[in-house]
Amino acid sequence: MNDKLYSITELAEEFDITPRAIRFYETKGLLSPQRAGATRVYNYRDRARLVLVLRGKRLGFTLEDIKEYIDLYDAERSHSDQLAHLMLVGRKRIGELEQQLEDVQTTLGELRKIEAEARDALKARGLDPEEAVQNLGRKLPAKAGV
Repeated sequence: MNDKLYSITELAEEFDITPRAIRFYETKGLLSPQRAGATRVYNYRDRARLVLVLRGKRLGFTLEDIKEYIDLYDAERSHSDQLAHLMLVGRKRIGELEQQLEDVQTTLGELRKIEAEARDALKARGLDPEEAVQNLGRKLPAKAGV
């Protein structure tokens, strides 16, 4: 068993996060460091939990979902509940992402249609659409982003 201990600074640097983020995860019950006086000391288990937290966040899971997953791991040694939970929240996240993708595709289609209509209207006025965009870009303030 690994008995290496980590300081909050070491974990923060290793995972490129702030010590404040680690303390926040503690307040949410995701990490439970030991104390050596006033100093937090993290063991291999805390480090592994932090890996799971960061992975879950990267995948878009809520901290509540991540906590449930970690708590199941601690409570049930066969890990079948943990695996079923992972499937459940994974399916939920997939559904959310698929809906977001559909929404983005719809928005892109609408924007492309608007752009085509504007291009056709500029051409109907005898203007080069790309030249019109460039000219307008020179007239607008930099923050307009055209």
